[in-house]
Amino acid sequence: MSGSYVLLQFGSDLFSHRFEDLESRPAFTVETVDQQVNVIVHIAREAAWSQQHPEIMGPSNSYLYFGPSRAPGYLVYGNGPEVAMVNHLRHKKESSVSRYFTAQNGRELKWKVFPQKMECVDGRTTIAMWELGQPEDVFSARLTIRHSGLSMVTEILTTLALNRMALVLDWKL
Repeated sequence: MSGSYVLLQFGSDLFSHRFEDLESRPAFTVETVDQQVNVIVHIAREAAWSQQHPEIMGPSNSYLYFGPSRAPGYLVYGNGPEVAMVNHLRHKKESSVSRYFTAQNGRELKWKVFPQKMECVDGRTTIAMWELGQPEDVFSARLTIRHSGLSMVTEILTTLALNRMALVLDWKL
């Protein structure tokens, strides 16, 4: 994707990993912050990376609040309202691999979900692509984000994590 930014994912634990840019600047951190009763995951955009890109907008973090036994719960962007996780994992056809979500700017986006790769699409334009790394890579996966995706990059990272978790946790939605 031309006019794009690459983030490398280090770590394969869905609930604890990080993304760095190609200059080894921390970009995002995904970490479990509580699991006493139900799991809470914090996704944080790192200042070292976001300061390099003044076009980044939106919240700098999000929280995923899971239900009992890691069932779908709700998510919160920054200090915003609670949104049911299932609202960010909608599908239009029962057999479809695509999952839809409505961004904070009101646009409907879709993740095409495959086991080795996921693509975030705005209309007909792919704005982000996540791909598993190869065995010889030092990173676990690569996330490529088009320039147009920077304005909602925290939402892209949050819904990517949510889709991957839903797949692995085998949520029947």
